[in-house]
Amino acid sequence: MPLRIQNSAEIKNLIKQVSIKHVTWQQAESDLRKVRTVVFIEEQSVTPEFEWDDIDSGAVHLLAVLENEPIGCLRIIHHAKIGRMAVLSQWRGLGVGKMLLNEAINICRTYGSKQIDLSAQTHAIHFYQQAGFQITSEEYTDVHIPHVDMRLMLN
Repeated sequence: MPLRIQNSAEIKNLIKQVSIKHVTWQQAESDLRKVRTVVFIEEQSVTPEFEWDDIDSGAVHLLAVLENEPIGCLRIIHHAKIGRMAVLSQWRGLGVGKMLLNEAINICRTYGSKQIDLSAQTHAIHFYQQAGFQITSEEYTDVHIPHVDMRLMLN
């Protein structure tokens, strides 16, 4: 059931309750599919054939959860590439994506990665730049959506 938010103080209190869980595909496939289906398949018209691939089973997944409901996710491939980042529309712009991204960066750093790559939809370039990512390619189209490659060098 969707949460009813009354005011900005309630939003701030709710965001403090968001937890970022490290999960495998096998542990949380249903919750990961819920978020990605809404964001990628329904909102962005990505085909199910493209969205669901064999990479999921071997990736590290992060799941943002609020009151036992999934509200965002991403996957990390080989501790060096971030992908499939998605936050449900009612939770965008409130810091959930930043929480997911920061946790992913910390995981990659912990595993000794020297850099993190990702393919960013162009509307999200500024979001990733705020975390230190830099554009490393010209714009290209992937599944009818404009993207650029981005990289974060880790110390």
